[in-house]
Amino acid sequence: MAIRLIVQNPDPVLREVAKEVTKFNSNLHKLLKDMAETMYDAEGVGLAAPQVGISKRVIVVDIGEESGLIEMVNPEIVERDGEQFGPEGCLSILNLNGDVRRAEKVRVRGQDRNGQFFEVEAEGFLARAFQHEVDHLNGILFIDLAEELYDGSARDRRNSDEE
Repeated sequence: MAIRLIVQNPDPVLREVAKEVTKFNSNLHKLLKDMAETMYDAEGVGLAAPQVGISKRVIVVDIGEESGLIEMVNPEIVERDGEQFGPEGCLSILNLNGDVRRAEKVRVRGQDRNGQFFEVEAEGFLARAFQHEVDHLNGILFIDLAEELYDGSARDRRNSDEE
């Protein structure tokens, strides 16, 4: 495993629509491990492959609750319900946060590291994390959706306000 460099905005890879994964092999497994290690090292709660310079539809999410680490390949949000409004930050846009309107609940369908399909039903902060990471795969950043942007240098806000 290795900690990878997190790409910073305005790197063009962050604005690309990521490519679907078709090969479920050791290269994908290494990418998933590296992404998780990179996310934990940066004290994040989610990471998308474009954030490490790879334009593939791969995300990892771990909000630190009972759900643990969730790896998802080719994720797609298939259902949204309700609404929440709250702060977000991004490992690719340091020291900037913004208030973003998201669905309160989502159902996400994707594949595991071996290509098997599965679904996750998420609400609250976990739903927000999934929506944020799937947006990355479509070239969308939270700053595109934020109703207000503000200095995010106090990154501990995500822990107190969103959990």
